[in-house]
Amino acid sequence: MDWGGSSDICRIILSRLNPEVYDIRLITGLTRYPSAKTQALFENFKDKVLFVPQLRREINPFFDTLALIRLYGVFRREKFDICHTHTAKAGVLGRIAAFAAGVPVIIHTPHGHNFYGYFGPVFSKIIVAVERLISKFTAKITVFTELEKEDFIRFRVTRPEKISLIYQGLELDSSTNACMNACMNACIRVQPDTSKIKDQLGIKPNEYAVGMVGRLEPIKGPKYFVEAAALVAGDLNNVKFLIIGEGSLRRKLERYAETLGIREKCIFTGWREDTPAIMSILDILVLPSLNEAVGMVLIEAQSKGIPVVASRTGGIPEVVRDNHSGILVSPGSPDELAEAIKRLLKDERMRKQMGDNGLDWVKGKFGAEAMVEAISDLYAKTIKLS
Repeated sequence: MDWGGSSDICRIILSRLNPEVYDIRLITGLTRYPSAKTQALFENFKDKVLFVPQLRREINPFFDTLALIRLYGVFRREKFDICHTHTAKAGVLGRIAAFAAGVPVIIHTPHGHNFYGYFGPVFSKIIVAVERLISKFTAKITVFTELEKEDFIRFRVTRPEKISLIYQGLELDSSTNACMNACMNACIRVQPDTSKIKDQLGIKPNEYAVGMVGRLEPIKGPKYFVEAAALVAGDLNNVKFLIIGEGSLRRKLERYAETLGIREKCIFTGWREDTPAIMSILDILVLPSLNEAVGMVLIEAQSKGIPVVASRTGGIPEVVRDNHSGILVSPGSPDELAEAIKRLLKDERMRKQMGDNGLDWVKGKFGAEAMVEAISDLYAKTIKLS
């Protein structure tokens, strides 16, 4: 449940599903960087959250085996009607344990996939083979984009009728049920003081703020953002570049920015609990990923009226309307990233129009209530067929 799109989805499902219909438990692994909303959820739903510290993002045969045994014990004891797993590795361990324990209905949401782009060809084939095997006892796989659905079919992971497309939902309004109100007591929505945030980060009032938000790992393309920043800085002097997030590339990126002569232009914030507030000061949000299922940060940016520049890869073209709410470029191209950023910075009217367009686009399609209603319907229908 570290900060990110998948943890937000789990939190929204737990806090918004009708408690009179569903008695829900959240089983989660080692959590180092929970968002403020996730921390509030842990506190308000502490009787419904079970931590399995052996369940970790990294592949580790020892901890993974312990996690599998622990999960099996939980499923045998609790006798759930439905097990809904999220993300790749937790999805593998959770589904195997649920099947072995006799859980009647198993549903999986991959939040992307690892079929290509993440690992080498040999390991990617192993992942596809494992997913094909586990899908045999998975009742439904929910995906967020048509591309994800097509990939599951193309790689023959499962049959088309087993796949349900449910658009990723974001909390775009203040209407919440009683359960959500209880959860969010500690997270009252307050408009951030953008001038104060800029001052704290060392950004002058007349300077533009361009940022990327995400894990600083190769697949997210932060290297290309730094390279694009150097190209933009060579043309425009009044721009600061924010790298919001943490990861294995953090130190290398800082040294790279130094090598490119733009270290004073780059602000590495690390992981921050106030990331949504920091995002509010951005003039442009950039997502240079090499592979991305959805990119929830793109939905969040557009919901704030921030135009985006992102890679034309994965499910991103289904989330960002090219030349309408943002500009899409070839993945792995700092030149195209830089040109798109400069184009938006130099044209205030275009920047404002794309921000407004994104706001309208997201509100019409990516609301939390619609997502939770679709998941609730899926649960009900799948239980009836079991």
